[in-house]
Amino acid sequence: MERLPEQAPKTMGRQRETVEQRKLRAARIVRAMKKLYPSATTALRHDSVLELLIATILSAQCTDERVNQVTPDLFKRYRTARDYAAASQAELEKQIQSTGFFRQKAKSIRAACQAIDEQFDGEVPDTMEHLLQLRGVARKTANVVLGTWFGKNEGVCVDTHVGRLAERLGLTWNGRNSKDATRIEADLMQILPRRQWAFVSHALILHGRSICTARKPKCEACKLAKDCPAAFTFE
Repeated sequence: MERLPEQAPKTMGRQRETVEQRKLRAARIVRAMKKLYPSATTALRHDSVLELLIATILSAQCTDERVNQVTPDLFKRYRTARDYAAASQAELEKQIQSTGFFRQKAKSIRAACQAIDEQFDGEVPDTMEHLLQLRGVARKTANVVLGTWFGKNEGVCVDTHVGRLAERLGLTWNGRNSKDATRIEADLMQILPRRQWAFVSHALILHGRSICTARKPKCEACKLAKDCPAAFTFE
């Protein structure tokens, strides 16, 4: 029988793990991910910070692949925040319909871009405080924009993949649910150096898509298995 790699305890010994021990294990995980995904970044295609903001708003409850199919024509039609603010609700809804929740997304994009045009001189703001003032922008979206475009590590972007992997890897604790993005972000920020927050977000997303999938994780091919409490526990 093939011998499994040395792994972290499967009894969820994470509860016996001190914060310092968790930091050391997290550091090993980050080092491994840097080898696997040295250029990890968002899969959303964009050529400006405004395009990144719009694409990230559209990515809610939608795949990046689908968003990337919609945005080329969208970005050709609307060049500035004022263009989006002046767009008709019906026309914008039609153009983004395939991304889902298109009515709400269209309202958010128009309102956010109106605020950008009127309050920020047409420029997407580069602070968490100001980004969160925009309609449709929560911490997840703000973290993507700040980390990816501005190179500012203000937090960790927690999407479905990051939440799932943080739980499986034991990087979040106290029985927290992978859907509680606020608590998971706080846990990750506590154990990861600030300079790594944006990278870890993108790397975990890539790993979640390719290896640590929701239904059938590929533990036998996972380079993080030796530091993962959940490795080889899936049937």
